[in-house]
Amino acid sequence: MAFNEDDCPVHKDNAPENLARLRQISLNLLSMEKTAKIGVANKRLKAAWDDDYLAKI
Repeated sequence: MAFNEDDCPVHKDNAPENLARLRQISLNLLSMEKTAKIGVANKRLKAAWDDDYLAKI
């Protein structure tokens, strides 16, 4: 799960707030996941590489 906020062209209306909420939800889901004993940044990488792990989250 790569967020790439700098490359995101959404800057109108409520879109920035909506994307911030989605980012926060995804980070909360990653921090609540306890099967992998690694940090949130590594969980993001693992979820990006492993579809089964992403589905588990």
